[in-house]
Amino acid sequence: MATLKRSPLAPEKFPKMHPLSGVRLTALKAGIKYKGRDDLLMVRLASGSSVAGVFTQSTTASAPVQWSQTIAKRGKARAILINSGNANTFTGPQGHADVKATAAMAGRVARCKPSEVLIASTGVIGEPLPIDRIDRALSRVNSRSRSASWLQAAKAIGTTDTYPKGATCQVDIAGTPVRLCGIAKGSGMIAPDMATMLAFVFTDANIPPRVLDELLREGVSGSFNSITVDSDTSTSDSLILAATGQAGNPLPKSKSDPSLKEFRRTLKSLLTDLAIQVVRDGEGASKFITVDVTGSNSTANARKAALSVANSPLVKTAIAGEDANWGRVVMAVGKSGAPLNQKKLCVSIGGVVIARSGGRVFGYDERQVASHLRGTEISIEVDLGVGRSRARVWTCDLTHDYISINADYRT
Repeated sequence: MATLKRSPLAPEKFPKMHPLSGVRLTALKAGIKYKGRDDLLMVRLASGSSVAGVFTQSTTASAPVQWSQTIAKRGKARAILINSGNANTFTGPQGHADVKATAAMAGRVARCKPSEVLIASTGVIGEPLPIDRIDRALSRVNSRSRSASWLQAAKAIGTTDTYPKGATCQVDIAGTPVRLCGIAKGSGMIAPDMATMLAFVFTDANIPPRVLDELLREGVSGSFNSITVDSDTSTSDSLILAATGQAGNPLPKSKSDPSLKEFRRTLKSLLTDLAIQVVRDGEGASKFITVDVTGSNSTANARKAALSVANSPLVKTAIAGEDANWGRVVMAVGKSGAPLNQKKLCVSIGGVVIARSGGRVFGYDERQVASHLRGTEISIEVDLGVGRSRARVWTCDLTHDYISINADYRT
């Protein structure tokens, strides 16, 4: 597969991210699928680290997902092993045996039990995982091995990504400074039903597993569960949040602990940042699209309508072609099944009201909309006219390049 050109929607540069106390990164060249690049990431966590995870709801979830779901429920882990190029999905009993074997390999490096190792894999479905290559790569890790940077780590977990994705921030908990650092991968097969493709967020905060889990689930709804590239939910979607406790802040007793107010807001912001970066790297994307639905009778129905618009191939191709075909938006909202009042339905693109009260706005200037569509930041607004609830979803356009990338994915 040819090297993909960097997305035109990419951030200018990878953020400056400092090492995080209690987290050690090691990037390795295992040759699982890709040659001459890091494709294996080993993360070692300080003893006592809390972990939480959300995973794909796909009924064909991968063997690594099934393994890590069990580990995450226990709330403690010492290591995470991530490989790119092979999803280890639908690989039968051997796939599960391979997960157990690689967890043992990582456990030897991290000096912990296999049951303290989370596993994540991404790449081709249905191909056996070459664990001998993983074993050889991990055998090169020792106490003198140089730690990888966050940039190297983000690159190691990518597949069809055209740029590495990272985010970092700092906040106080009860007067104690704590830091958060996150990396993510994702470009296609993006329609999360829990979290994202693969994302890993780390903090040196001292937070117990139950509270960490509640914080993560709260943060996912308005971030990773509000993005889509192609409506396809991956078999491998995994989002892990780890807290090493090295900052030494007082232990919060619940998600609603007043000391966590700013941390909750900051975590949501970081998750949203990473999720949006995934959409901006949508395979073949040339335009970033924000869909806002208001006037719904519930947040769930607003989100249903917004996702219907964001997932519509007809809407996405119209935007790729810079065609102000607002009828496709009306179609997508209608097929969603979300309750609406046709007599009050309102559709706007780029802030220009195009349709209102059951029909097109007489005399609206399509040139303004066409000018908006020539840009790279596109906005679509829909008012359903039946309530006060709202939702926002992010997506990208659908271009010829999406077909080319996915037609050649295995070659």
